[in-house]
Order: sequence, then C-alpha cells, then structure tokens
Amino acid sequence: MKPVFTIIAPIFNEIACLGELHRRVTEVMDSTGEIWELVLVDDGSTDGSTEMIRNLAKRDSRVRPVIFARNFGHQIAVTAGLDYSRGDAVVIIDADLQDPPEIILELINKWREGYEVVYAQRSEREGETWFKVITASLFYKMIYRITDVKIPMNTGDFRLLDRKVVNVLNSMRERHRFLRGMSAWVGFKSIGVSYKRASRFAGKTKYPFKKMFKLALTAVTSFSYMPLQIAMWIGFISAGLSILAIPVVIVLRLIGSQFFFGQATTLLAVLFLGGVQLICLGIVGEYIGRIYDEVKGRPLYITSEAPSSD
Repeated sequence: MKPVFTIIAPIFNEIACLGELHRRVTEVMDSTGEIWELVLVDDGSTDGSTEMIRNLAKRDSRVRPVIFARNFGHQIAVTAGLDYSRGDAVVIIDADLQDPPEIILELINKWREGYEVVYAQRSEREGETWFKVITASLFYKMIYRITDVKIPMNTGDFRLLDRKVVNVLNSMRERHRFLRGMSAWVGFKSIGVSYKRASRFAGKTKYPFKKMFKLALTAVTSFSYMPLQIAMWIGFISAGLSILAIPVVIVLRLIGSQFFFGQATTLLAVLFLGGVQLICLGIVGEYIGRIYDEVKGRPLYITSEAPSSD
C-alpha cells in the first residue's frame, strides 16, 4: 500500500548514528498508526554505512535504500530522497539526530491542520561552538535581507512537505540547490514549529566552514542578483571618483604641487582599479559558471542501487 508518510535521511559516513536513527524514527512513526517509509540516501559513504543501510532494509521492509555511485553532496542527496518518496507528506531530517525525530509528530499535527510546508525553527543550538552560532546567525540575517524570497530565520532542511509541494520541487532540476530557499520560493501555506536542536549523537559534523560557505554562496547566487548589483555600483563609484580626481590633479599640477608626481601614486591607482575589476569579474564569473553547469544538462545524481518507484 502507498505510504502516508515518507521520512528522508541523507547519509554520509554516519554508521554510528544509523541504528539509533532507525530505532527512534520507527518508534515515532509507529505511534502515528499510519503506513510510512524511511528513504535512506547513501551519498558515497566510505565507513560501512552503505552495507548497514542494506542490512536495515533487509530487516525492515519500510527502509528503502538509495545508493549513490559517488558523493554528490547533501542537497542532491535530499533531492534524490524527494524523487523516490511516495508519501502524501514527506519529512526531511538529518541522520546525526541533531534534529530530534520526536519533533516529527508536531510537524504532522500542523500538516493535518492544513499547512503544506511545516518547517522546524531552531530556538536553541546545543553543543555548537560560538563561531558556528555567530556565523549561522549572520548567514540567516544576510539571506533574509538580500534575497527576493523571505526564507524563515534559523531553519535548516528539517521540515515536512506536502505531496503537492514535493511534486513542484521535483520539477525544479537546477544543479546548485538550496532546498530551504526553494521550498520558500514555491509558496503554499507555511508555518514554523520551534524546537531545541540537540548535539550530534555521534561522529563529526559533515558541514565544516568550507561547505557552509559554499552553501551560503549557492543561496545568494540562486536567489539574489545583489552581488552583481554591488559590482556595478563599485564600478560606478570608481569611475565617479576618477572623474572627480581629474580636475583636482590638473589644478594641483598647474599650481606646482608635488602631491601627484612620481610613479608610486600611479602604481597604487592602477593596482586599486585592477583589484576592483578582478573582484567584479570574479562575481560575474561565479554566475556564468553556474549557467555553464546548468546548460551541460547532466543528471543531478547517479545511483548504483535504488528501489522501484512502485
């Protein structure tokens, strides 16, 4: 029979968490009295997680493994989970148990009230460094201010999506994906559920600063032209300053001032303008590179093993 609920968990080297994840999700979902499934997307794990997912699937028919041919990244793994989901309501959750599975019941209650996107909103962050807390706060504030879509503050991918929302997201095949922004962009009736984010059950974070920065860059370039507009204004300001400087230099030369004589001033001006140009070219290049990735038309991911869609 078709499941009512699908739980999606992307997996990358989470062998220490998998057993506890399955146990807690099973306990929570069995309490609903509904048919459910757990889609575990293995994103190229190398620590034995792949085999453990297969073993869980053998013991529990509700576990549906999707095994990638290599590592494609967290957002693509979640996308694959959405592609293979069959439930009327789909919940995305991290495997490290920082997002407590018990909160799923609160998400379901809001869905039954008629909400089509129910996002979990962090009120506290347990076990995270001050650097992670501060940078995360700055990231959400920046995204909220500069993007055209108002993405709820302090939210991750932990959320429930109605089937109609999932179908729309599945039709959006862009390569550089920021799913929490995409689910806000599509609209629908939304509400947040506050929760306390726990510390990792085991293992190390799979989102170090480098990956967080890359995700932030994807968020900005996917939902805002602000960097391009900033580059344009930098160009206008630099050109304006140059125009204003011309009569000043002429007057100083005529009165015999030594202020603008010598190559040092010229060299500094050239280096400054050259730096501005390279920064602007880099911003433009970032957008062009993403266009290049899109037009190649390659698949978002390749699976070596996946369940049937029936």
